[in-house]
Amino acid sequence: MPKTPLRPSPPPLEANDVAIVGGGTVLWFVAFLALLPFKSTLEAHDHGTWPWICLSGGLLGLIGLWYCRSRRDAIRRARAAEAETAEGPATRLD
Repeated sequence: MPKTPLRPSPPPLEANDVAIVGGGTVLWFVAFLALLPFKSTLEAHDHGTWPWICLSGGLLGLIGLWYCRSRRDAIRRARAAEAETAEGPATRLD
């Protein structure tokens, strides 16, 4: 049976990582605030850690948000440097 030739991989899809991580972080904090009024009920049913898990998720989301913003900015700087190198040095006509 003949083998099908392999095609090159498509480029990776670009996503708005900052918005995705930011949205998830907000949801963790909302869940924490929503569970706080029910803390005593949750503890009575052996689920007292749920609010703290949500708080941890929100705090870890803040770290993820910082990372995604740093990564996005580094990619932008690299693309700008690559474009400047491809165009050559900029000349001023003052």
